[in-house]
Amino acid sequence: MSTSRAPLEGRERPIHVQAAPEYQATTVQAAGLFPFTAGSGAPALGVPLGRHLLWGEHVALDPFAWMEAGLTTNRGVFVLGQPGTGKSAAAKRLTRGGMGFGITPLFLGDAKPDYSRVVQSAGGQVVRVGRGLDRVNPLDAGPLGTALQHLTGQAASTLRAEVRGRRLSAVLALASLVRSDEPITNGEEAVVGTALDLLTTRSSQEPTVPDVLRLLREAPDDLVSAAEVSTRTAYDVETRKLRQTLRTLCDGSLRGVFDGPTTTPLDLSAPAISVDISAVASAGDTLLAAAMLSTWSYGFAVIDAAAALADAGLAPRRRFVAVLDELWRALRGAPGLVDHADALTRVYRGRDVAHVMLTHSLDDLNALPTESDRAKARGFVDRCAITVLAGLPTRELDQVSRVVPLSAAETQLVASWSSPETWQAGGRHPGRGKYLIKTGQRIGIPVEMELVGDEPDLYETDHRQPGDHRAPR
Repeated sequence: MSTSRAPLEGRERPIHVQAAPEYQATTVQAAGLFPFTAGSGAPALGVPLGRHLLWGEHVALDPFAWMEAGLTTNRGVFVLGQPGTGKSAAAKRLTRGGMGFGITPLFLGDAKPDYSRVVQSAGGQVVRVGRGLDRVNPLDAGPLGTALQHLTGQAASTLRAEVRGRRLSAVLALASLVRSDEPITNGEEAVVGTALDLLTTRSSQEPTVPDVLRLLREAPDDLVSAAEVSTRTAYDVETRKLRQTLRTLCDGSLRGVFDGPTTTPLDLSAPAISVDISAVASAGDTLLAAAMLSTWSYGFAVIDAAAALADAGLAPRRRFVAVLDELWRALRGAPGLVDHADALTRVYRGRDVAHVMLTHSLDDLNALPTESDRAKARGFVDRCAITVLAGLPTRELDQVSRVVPLSAAETQLVASWSSPETWQAGGRHPGRGKYLIKTGQRIGIPVEMELVGDEPDLYETDHRQPGDHRAPR
């Protein structure tokens, strides 16, 4: 016996199925509807960086909030990744979001430039350094000099000693760049220090490198004594190479950039500051390194001035984050420059200051002049409590794992972001906007950042591919 069934009404295959509405809620709120939800336990303190690659929940990153919560021991952030993976986009997201928490970003030595538009959009200050543009006096105390006018007693003496130390360090760093074949001697350092003391005593004006050179040529008795010689003739012989070095700073390839008063002082009240040195980026490594070191020193003087005024009760306490991009381009100019950068960043651990260092590869360390410099530079990574890894090849990750503990799964994940899976042309970098956040011995947090609002245009650092509107750079 056979039976036949008539088609039921409404059973035909639909041509189009409308997507069901999607809702988001916290695990506490959604537990009654779907009690099996679970998160990764990623921290939600600070600036939203992106979504967890496995769980989809929001992940926030903030060196200040994480340290206050006991998640980290310092506020250092080290970002490492191939070009095109979005290192600078991550730094911009963190610093721009940090402004909403009252943090002032300082982009010191912006060489491309990558950050000036972000600062301009926030109503901040952009200083453009270069020949015919703004000039930076490496001996300028900057806001520290202003703070000194409001301090007395021991606080003033301490800050005055800090100003002297910064000026001496600046001269020695620039001299080391010019004289890369031979280090500055102890005798020369003593002479420069004495010259700075005399200039400070003689005038209330900020000294300049030409002022130091002029005083060395005058050879007052104090300088002859500092050189540990007894005659003017012996002094001339002892300081000849030093005078030649300082003259190169004034009349050589660095002329017009560091040989006069600062033309545009940094504004201590600005919501963000960028020192754009892109105009000198094509003038050679020496000038670029000099510009970076000078702006780093001047920028950290802003931080010291703010702290001094706050300690004296003359200004509200402020928090800063200093972004040091293209770090190794400044350090490879001459032996010993790592010490100057280390001195700038190491002393701020106990203060309301964070720093973000960015570079492409640990192989950049191999460009540093000596093994001693390379060993000290590796310490930068080790001393940063937070490491953010973008796309990197396995060979690079093997080096990173000697400093930052990585599991086999974490290494495989980050390596998968380092190269395209196919030969198809026109695709974007597979690791763009993807990061692994590592702190101490904890399991890393894989995050994907999606640009929103005006970020795709504002964070652009290279030529956008057609149709690519939301890719971090």
